[in-house]
Amino acid sequence: MTTTTAPAPAARMPRQIPYIIGNEGCERFSFYGMRNILVQFLITSLLLQHITAGAERELAAKDLMHTFMIGVYFFPLLGGYLADRFFGKYNTILWFSLVYCIGQFCLALFVDNRLGFFIGLGLIALGSGGIKPLVASFVGDQFTQANKHLAKIVFDGFYWIINFGSLFASLLMPLFLKNYGPQVAFGIPGVLMLVATLVLWLGRRQYVMVPPATSADPDSFYRVVRTALLTRRGGEGRPGLVVAIAGAVLAIGAIAFAHKLGVVIAICLALVALLAGIGGGAWVQLERARGRHPDAAVDGVRSVLRVLVIFALVTPFFSLFDQKASTWVIQGNAMTKPDWFVASQMQALNPALVMILIPFNNLVLYPWLRRIGWEATALRRMTAGIAFSGLSWIVIGTIQVVMDGGSPMSIVWQVLPYALLTFGEVLVSATGLEFAYSQAPSAMKGVVMSFWNLTTTIGNLWVLLANFAVRNQGVTDSIASTGFSVTAFQMFFFAAFALIAALVFGLYARSYREVDNYRSA
Repeated sequence: MTTTTAPAPAARMPRQIPYIIGNEGCERFSFYGMRNILVQFLITSLLLQHITAGAERELAAKDLMHTFMIGVYFFPLLGGYLADRFFGKYNTILWFSLVYCIGQFCLALFVDNRLGFFIGLGLIALGSGGIKPLVASFVGDQFTQANKHLAKIVFDGFYWIINFGSLFASLLMPLFLKNYGPQVAFGIPGVLMLVATLVLWLGRRQYVMVPPATSADPDSFYRVVRTALLTRRGGEGRPGLVVAIAGAVLAIGAIAFAHKLGVVIAICLALVALLAGIGGGAWVQLERARGRHPDAAVDGVRSVLRVLVIFALVTPFFSLFDQKASTWVIQGNAMTKPDWFVASQMQALNPALVMILIPFNNLVLYPWLRRIGWEATALRRMTAGIAFSGLSWIVIGTIQVVMDGGSPMSIVWQVLPYALLTFGEVLVSATGLEFAYSQAPSAMKGVVMSFWNLTTTIGNLWVLLANFAVRNQGVTDSIASTGFSVTAFQMFFFAAFALIAALVFGLYARSYREVDNYRSA
């Protein structure tokens, strides 16, 4: 007698996913619609009327834009913490989205008021940053081990819809700014953010709501780290604690120089010092936590620390990527182009290429690489992506050298560096979203995703430091002796920065052991 077993039902896409994807598409239109005209608006607006010199005005606009981006990618720490410990992902996303809406409308209302406009930017940074680590991890929560293979498709689709919104925002908002003024150009993103919030709310009865860890976990990441740093061993010192204290001292030193460095740079440097000191110290002494905490908790902390090293090595990529909205726009303003075309519209090329490259990579490139015996793992893709970003800046720097020599250049020449940078973005950012979620222990997903977003904060910090350096006469004299302009020199500097980072990232990735932290069915 033979028996047959009914085949397992095919895994289905969760029906709530369209609400999250729709929300993200509208929110991204709102964000990029505002961000991609910000530098252009600041250079020509009354908000910088106290600065008359053209070059200094452009530098100030760049500083403001990258300071804003630092805030956007710093506040994920707050959003991730509130979601993981108190309110859950959905409620946190909803309330921060309302703050986000208020900020967008402040920009439209206060285009001639410096304080009101900057308050609006602060509210957008808080709202956008607060939801940033949660939407991607909220997507992941809708899947289980049974259908996690579909999650990889959705994460790519998630990134695709981000760029769908960015494409139309990049094409249309510069024209609205040019033809209808800043109130209309900043008001439209506000309306789109209201739509995004409504779409999220409409799906509220269908979402999988993973509850926050409301009670203190005796074996949490922070408790294990504290135990590791403070535990004594007979006859041994506490080198890890010394490293952590050194990080704290450096952080205090950075804050002490805030009057020279600027408050934003000082705070960011202090954050880097604290993370490096505490993380490095915990790594040195982590085995001391065994016995007081379960092995699984200690191993989980080791896994998170290894992920944070990966994140740290990605920061140079974001220092290059985000300058397409500042340095590349300013270069585009000086290039020849049709009268109807605005330099900031070139940014539309980035999302358009992303929407082509994601399906191309998944359907053509990665299968072909597999057939020839090379598996495009997540870390290999990210290594290549950082390197491609460096190549894009070699090209953009070469364009700048030609322009500095007096030869006019068409803005069409920016297509090549945009293509190289976008290919790098797909390999780094689209891959990194799913990688960060999969590597995070279940109780730490919101916080780990926040650290992934923090890579962009640190990337923008490197830009502010570079801008700070070129305000020093000694530095500019040294650059002049190379024969390059300050702008061209900075471009080649960032290219070298990324290529060195790619080399170090690739070497570290060879010893990294990936884990699978999707929730069980």
